[in-house]
Amino acid sequence: MSSPKNIPDHARGYDGFTGSIGRVFAESRPGWPVERRAKGPNIVVILVDDLGYADIGPFGGEIATPTLDALAAGGLRLTNYHTTPLCSPSRAALLTGLNPHRAGFAFPANSDPGFPAYSFQLPDNAPSLPESLRAAGYATFAVGKWHLTRDAAGHDAADRSSWPLQRGFDRYFGSLEGLTNLHHPHRLLWDNSPYDGDFPEGYYLTDDLTDRAVRMIDTLRASDPDKPFFLYFAHHAMHGPLGAKDSDLQRYRGRYAEGWDAIRETRFAKQLAEGLFPEGTALAPRNSEPGRDVLPWSELSPRQQELFARYMEVYAASLDNVDQSIGRIVETLRKHGELDDTIIVFTSDNGATAEGGAEGTRSYFSQFVHVPGVPSTWDRDVEREVDLLGGPQTTIHYPRGWAQASNTPFRLYKFDTYAGGVRTPFIVHWPAGLEAGLRHQYVYVTDVTPTLLELAGVPRLDARQGVAAAEEDGVSAVPVLRDADAESGHTTQYTETGGNRGYYADGWKIVTRHIPGKPFDDSEWELYHVESDPTETTNVAAKHPEKLAELAAAWEHTAWHNTVFPLNDHSPANHLRRPGDQRLERPVTLYPGIPLLERYRSAQLVQFRDFVVEATVDFTPGDRGVLFSHGDQGGGYVVYIEDDAAHLTYNAYGVVHRSGPVPLGSAPVRLSATALPDFQWSFVLDTGAGTAKLGPVAQLIGLAPFTGISIGSDRGGPVDWDLHTREATFPYTGTLRHVRYEPGAQADYDPKLIARLWAEAERVYD
Repeated sequence: MSSPKNIPDHARGYDGFTGSIGRVFAESRPGWPVERRAKGPNIVVILVDDLGYADIGPFGGEIATPTLDALAAGGLRLTNYHTTPLCSPSRAALLTGLNPHRAGFAFPANSDPGFPAYSFQLPDNAPSLPESLRAAGYATFAVGKWHLTRDAAGHDAADRSSWPLQRGFDRYFGSLEGLTNLHHPHRLLWDNSPYDGDFPEGYYLTDDLTDRAVRMIDTLRASDPDKPFFLYFAHHAMHGPLGAKDSDLQRYRGRYAEGWDAIRETRFAKQLAEGLFPEGTALAPRNSEPGRDVLPWSELSPRQQELFARYMEVYAASLDNVDQSIGRIVETLRKHGELDDTIIVFTSDNGATAEGGAEGTRSYFSQFVHVPGVPSTWDRDVEREVDLLGGPQTTIHYPRGWAQASNTPFRLYKFDTYAGGVRTPFIVHWPAGLEAGLRHQYVYVTDVTPTLLELAGVPRLDARQGVAAAEEDGVSAVPVLRDADAESGHTTQYTETGGNRGYYADGWKIVTRHIPGKPFDDSEWELYHVESDPTETTNVAAKHPEKLAELAAAWEHTAWHNTVFPLNDHSPANHLRRPGDQRLERPVTLYPGIPLLERYRSAQLVQFRDFVVEATVDFTPGDRGVLFSHGDQGGGYVVYIEDDAAHLTYNAYGVVHRSGPVPLGSAPVRLSATALPDFQWSFVLDTGAGTAKLGPVAQLIGLAPFTGISIGSDRGGPVDWDLHTREATFPYTGTLRHVRYEPGAQADYDPKLIARLWAEAERVYD
């Protein structure tokens, strides 16, 4: 049969010629593309945020995780798996096999100091795991948290080169940001576009993500019964703000009244009984470092004990739901007859976090404010009714005493380079290819990509978009997975985040906890023989000064190779932004029908400054609804019309302020905000027929307002819960022509303004 003639160029690269005729064409004409048909196993990577080493049943936890229990029983538990101390760096390392600084993610993607390791965009020469798999014929799906795009590049006009679909995934549903509200997500994407649906009563993000993942698999199988797939399921759950479904919460009522000390002891006993640690391993002492310390449970007041136990109930219920989600993925694989030949990996991106503070918080976005100059009187825990904790009206996080229990038996937390920040659970289940058991060899997060590619029989791409691939830092752990007596191929590894440093070499480890503002020098190093002291309880630096010096020199050499320098401990440079990002501070006119404006883009219009919002409305008596809303139950403001009057609600991290009604006139509805000292605002709502004043009130700063601007309804998390209870999203019934945002003068305490002045001073004295 002769080859077809006059085939248009756009058809020559099309993989659609899969039938017998298409194959004859392809085989008879040199250069004709043949459809890739991968033969490897399916791969499912389940990544959970801020999950401690001891939280799940197979690693000592009491939380109900029957699905993970079963996967661990039929698979391998890696007891000595390490990751970076923070989320974005771990994700970049996991998906590329590069060390995080070389991958552009020395830190989470929420700053932009301009150093090479802080580009917050995966390098063009770093083929990702899904890119290599897709090139070999895999379908590639991702759901959940991404956090591999710098925050200023998350809006709808941004360069999408570091979004999921541009980094190897066929389909994506989730959030580009590092966190979101599980009851009312602030912004979700379907593939490359914002998902602009309303969230029904009882919505819960983990369930939705699971629905989407199951649908992706089922849809693939409806079209192709053989094509292997890669599913990257990155849970938002376990990151703050914590939230849980009431049905899950009820199972944990009263479970944590015994307190974190008893839970920690019980978990450690189970870990020893299951052989996770060598005989003689000691439980690390209670964390006592200033600002990281934990009180004995017995020293807390009865009120504190009741409140703190409720926080842990929410955490446990949320993790219980994650296990239910994994169970649904497992059942989907089982119904398609593919469970045994699917590689399932479960792990966490870093250790449990202390960001809830000593007493936890019921106002997460207030607790998360880390801005220079915030007064000591700042309210970081707005009191709420205890029965609301974990539900859709609150944004909470647990106290660091529970994070210490989550990280049993290790010291410290996320962000620290001690084991509590970097040792996490790891399960791999593949009955068709791996026997069950324990593995105690050192494995690092960069090893995940080379390991999975080798198990799947897929080569790593040697180039990406015509650029030769960067040398991989990860080492395949396949020999270790196949043989309990194999030596680890990953013998050395540096760590650095925010000036906290560590270096592992053949069973030894140096580590430092850097205090911001202090010099970076080797006097901070501690030395541990982690092969015999995995919980880092005995600093042997004084006994082995030569070993400490050897490892310190090795750390510095490796740091230069990995572009770790300059070390960065949150100086004013962290608030510097690329000059082009100042476009996001320009005035904007918003029209009804557009999706929620992205969070970071929205914040630039209002944070640390005066601003004016003007809604042009053709009002007739009886019209009602929201004109504009910005934020959610964790902090925000909403202007709406009801009973022929304009109203303003301002939610200051859970403290709700409401203006009186303002009669409507023919003029636009205008909201003016004036920045006051001590991070406060005052507001004036003006309709032309009357005014109302509100304030002074605490400004929304840091990550608040977390939900972006909504026009014509309150489609994000509700700013005013009472209004939401009465009217839901409360769409405006009249004619709203547009809403205009006019950013005003920056306050003199705006960190960006201070950073620009600081940078200018640096240039003067260079």
